[in-house]
Amino acid sequence: MTSAPLTARLRVPSGPLFFPVTAYGPDGAVDLDACRAHVRQGVDAGAAAVFVACGTGEFHALTPEEFQSCVRAAVTETAGRVPVVAGAGYGTALAVRYARLAEEAGADGLLALPPYLVVAAQEGLLRHYRELAAATSLPVVVYQRDNAVLTPQTVVELARTEGIVGLKDGVGDLDLMTRIVSAVRAEAPTTGDFLYFNGLPTAELTQPAYRGVGVPLYSSAVFCFVPEIALAFHRALEAGDRAIVEQLLDGFYRPFVELRAKGRGYAVSLVKAGVRLRGLDVGGVRPPLHEPAEEHVKQLGQLIERGHALLEECQEGK
Repeated sequence: MTSAPLTARLRVPSGPLFFPVTAYGPDGAVDLDACRAHVRQGVDAGAAAVFVACGTGEFHALTPEEFQSCVRAAVTETAGRVPVVAGAGYGTALAVRYARLAEEAGADGLLALPPYLVVAAQEGLLRHYRELAAATSLPVVVYQRDNAVLTPQTVVELARTEGIVGLKDGVGDLDLMTRIVSAVRAEAPTTGDFLYFNGLPTAELTQPAYRGVGVPLYSSAVFCFVPEIALAFHRALEAGDRAIVEQLLDGFYRPFVELRAKGRGYAVSLVKAGVRLRGLDVGGVRPPLHEPAEEHVKQLGQLIERGHALLEECQEGK
């Protein structure tokens, strides 16, 4: 567990936010050695934070015991160098249980995933997240997507809630996000440290637009398997180097998004295939996800090569 507040460490990140996959061995059990190796590689490559056992890490597929083991492994491996944020989800009672397991494992914060299955009213969602925030001392980032889409006023109330420090958006409605950021700024001005994240799959594709509405942070699943490309994009975006940003968007990120769209669940399984292509055996995915088609994995390998060629062009152009 790190000593500095999570909000302070994430406000101006030194690199991409890393959402590692969860590694499984040949017998299907969690492979903690491979999990630690994956986290170590990411931190060494320049990750600003590790978001463990979240969406890319197949939170839905882990038992509570496996979840805590993965969080503890990440905390041990990072050794305080960067903050570790753990997923917490399902209904309120189970979300609280996962939150407490994460706290026991030494996590620095929680990413509150949408409640399981139900489409709840705003007052129910607000109560759910408030109860989760009150259950531990860990700061909470609320992840809105699918069945948990929040109104600006609800986010204002969340921002006023002790323990809730940010909102991650997985909806992609820029009009809504503009109104959310504006409402919090106007109606909860004392919450100046409230964090906003772009949580769309392959968030780099939309991050230039998100930055324009006041959402500076983003998750990077691509960092799992090509951290050098993700880091180059992050640096270019922070430096305002539009030429490199557009070169990587046009030549790597857009084609990757188009490839990812060829299969359901590819936001996880294709990323995991990419990690294997780069030499770390993290196993496959657990049901109900499925492995990507062989042809799509081949195309991913070709795209990784193309991405590296783009990096060389970017360096030559400087």
